[in-house]
Amino acid sequence: MAAPDAIECWQDLALGCSIEKPGNSCDFQTGDWRTGQKPVTDREECIKCGLCYILCPDAAYAPADEEGYHDWLDFYCKGCGICAAECPKDAIAMVEEVAS
Repeated sequence: MAAPDAIECWQDLALGCSIEKPGNSCDFQTGDWRTGQKPVTDREECIKCGLCYILCPDAAYAPADEEGYHDWLDFYCKGCGICAAECPKDAIAMVEEVAS
């Protein structure tokens, strides 16, 4: 129980640096934190290996579509470039994002 003049008692605070609800990153559209660069995939070079989807730390690629491609989801991407760095065919390029 908090003291009358306290904002909140420390025992009532959520544990810091913990995930209280697993899988909650999709609740937040973190793409507005992007670095100014975005990935663009050349579908002619893409071999549909799925490494972009597997290695993206922000779940910024959708599961494979009917054709086997993983579409980029701009509202999660922070522009880290891991997808482009790990693409075995260099089918993903990081390009400067133009403000709209």
